[in-house]
Amino acid sequence: MTTVHTLASGSSGNAALVCCGDTRLLVDAGISCRRITASLRELGLALEDLTAILLTHTHADHTAGLQTLLKRSQLPIFASEDAARDLCLRLPLCVGRLRPFSRNSRFDLGGCAVTAFSTSHDAPGACGYRFDGADGSVGLLTDTGYVTEEAADILPGADLVLLEANHDVEALESGPYPYYLKRRILGDRGHLSNDTAARFAVTLAENGASEIILAHLSKENNTPAMARTAVETALSAAGLAPELSVAPRDTLGPCHTVTRRCACRK
Repeated sequence: MTTVHTLASGSSGNAALVCCGDTRLLVDAGISCRRITASLRELGLALEDLTAILLTHTHADHTAGLQTLLKRSQLPIFASEDAARDLCLRLPLCVGRLRPFSRNSRFDLGGCAVTAFSTSHDAPGACGYRFDGADGSVGLLTDTGYVTEEAADILPGADLVLLEANHDVEALESGPYPYYLKRRILGDRGHLSNDTAARFAVTLAENGASEIILAHLSKENNTPAMARTAVETALSAAGLAPELSVAPRDTLGPCHTVTRRCACRK
């Protein structure tokens, strides 16, 4: 069975657990080690039950708990070559534990085939992932200013996708953020808006995604209702109806079981 749990999802911290049978992968460690171990405990797991840690990039909201995790476990860390170099400068404990890979590459971890692909974010070597197991496939696309060609090539056909819906453009533009920060978020190396997420959600559903989880919502510039409405409207207009949910920002999310289906149409 292939399952997905989000441990946290938002600007203050991100982590997810992707399980393909006995292969258990922690994707990002942007919350404290204490919170990660507490979430694993709720799932009947411990750090030693994990297979590896995979990082999308090196920003603090994706790596804040990593140093303590390194002290408390011997888990290997997978990151793109550029991200690995940046991480070694920040966290010397990573030296010897990192397993760098070239972006847009494929490798196997236990019963899971992992495909990494380039994203567009203001962090060295930022990437997303697709995980293919015996029961289906999971995609993860967050922290990108637009849907890159690599993401658009690799993610369609995935059964379940964690998809960034970071902000509502009008809410961001009229909100309290300083001008430079608004420009960063709206730029090609920033974050996906609700509208961009909605358009890509249609592509994913047309290609067989049976479930889409909206992730990495901004606390200041978005709400779960706004994100969900934008994506539901686009899917409905296309006659599509995959299961749709929003990842909790600060708590362990429910179990999402991957189901392989054809395109979900109304």
